[in-house]
Amino acid sequence: MGRRVSDVSATAIVVAGGSGERFGRAGGKQLLEVAGRPVVAWSIAAMAAVRQVDRVVVVCPEERSDEFARISEQATGAIEWALAPSSVTRQDSVLSGLRAVDSSCEVVIIHDGARPLVRPSTVANAILHLVGDPGLDGVVLGHPSVDTIKLVAGDQIVSTPDRATLWAVQTPQIFRTESLARAFQAASESGFVGTDDASLVERNGGRVSVFLAERDNIKVTVPEDAAVAEALLRLRSEEGQ
Repeated sequence: MGRRVSDVSATAIVVAGGSGERFGRAGGKQLLEVAGRPVVAWSIAAMAAVRQVDRVVVVCPEERSDEFARISEQATGAIEWALAPSSVTRQDSVLSGLRAVDSSCEVVIIHDGARPLVRPSTVANAILHLVGDPGLDGVVLGHPSVDTIKLVAGDQIVSTPDRATLWAVQTPQIFRTESLARAFQAASESGFVGTDDASLVERNGGRVSVFLAERDNIKVTVPEDAAVAEALLRLRSEEGQ
């Protein structure tokens, strides 16, 4: 009998190295408490709950490693976890996490520590979508744009792209480990800096698809986002989700 795609081994890399200057507090947005626990704890717990995930790597500032270790221990349950040092840029922080991934791992999930609302079931289904198509190198969560987007130069509008072709992209972004490693190597050699992980894979010739995700998978970027996340998490708790 052939191996089922649901048997795939995945490692989640949770990137929590940002300074969070817009929050004006030590530890930034990842350590801000919402609905009874730090934002990053929700993000780590969500990754640990994805049925294909057997290891979580948390990328964090070395000077706060003790704090992140306590959070990771509590949030991962029985899932294996490890810490990796963050860097100055997000791209280098992801690379640090990627270096901590076991060579036998088939799929890598890259998730922002400041996205506490992602649903594990959605991530699990996205992984199935990836491994079920041998021609795919990656899958990114997102949803069709509901806003009209303008290309601008300074304050002048240059053009208006067709909204039907635009998606708002989130994390997690999910990749075959070999494809992501090759893309990061190529980016390092050329000095390319992408706006997200998928852009590195795309630039290296990889095929990446979008996967429809919930719109409430918001990123906590400014204080107002924390209030929204708090309300949504408490609502889920009340509804037993």
